[in-house]
Amino acid sequence: MFLRLYVALFSGLTCAYLHEAAASTMKVTSAEFIKSAFAETDWPGDRKPEIAFLGRSNVGKSSFINSLLGVRGLARTSSTPGRTQSVNFFLINGKFRFVDLPGYGYARAPRDVKAKWSAAATDYLAKREQLVLSIHIVDSRHEPTKQDLQLHEWLEHHQKPHTIVATKSDKLSSNELRRNIEIAKRAFKNERIVVYSAVSGRGHDDAWNAIQAALKHAKDS
Repeated sequence: MFLRLYVALFSGLTCAYLHEAAASTMKVTSAEFIKSAFAETDWPGDRKPEIAFLGRSNVGKSSFINSLLGVRGLARTSSTPGRTQSVNFFLINGKFRFVDLPGYGYARAPRDVKAKWSAAATDYLAKREQLVLSIHIVDSRHEPTKQDLQLHEWLEHHQKPHTIVATKSDKLSSNELRRNIEIAKRAFKNERIVVYSAVSGRGHDDAWNAIQAALKHAKDS
């Protein structure tokens, strides 16, 4: 039930502007945690654009966010999957927000907890007009899971702007990484994949280019 509800939320066809190179990498001058929300009434009420981060539990969402921002510990990391149970908002440069959504696919979570995660994520993705880009994070060490593929299909079907980021690339040899990325590309219908490492910084500029392009598109719309 949790997976069906969660995946039923996601939508999207990747827009061409996500693949346009931004002029330069974003300079982060400030980044602060705003709030955790469990209901729509808790969401920030202004019109600042938002970038959402989606992925399986323990895929490295928090490490990815912290690495992008160059700030340690802003997004909470944990070795225990499923710790993110709320929709977490972070204000970046006072102009836009990062939104860390509950991870999906953690089998050991109690059913009632899964339902709460699903409701929080579903409400946000279904209703949030400020959402300008969904970053779908996958683990480069493994083939895309059934849940990953369902999420991707949902995003494409509902024409939600999105980009795919494969994290933890530093944990593979060059040959292993090349092979796994090719497998992932085929699974995701040859969609572009940003190869990322929070350790080495690989893919940092590519990820920011996608974010800046989405922000610019939203501003110009």
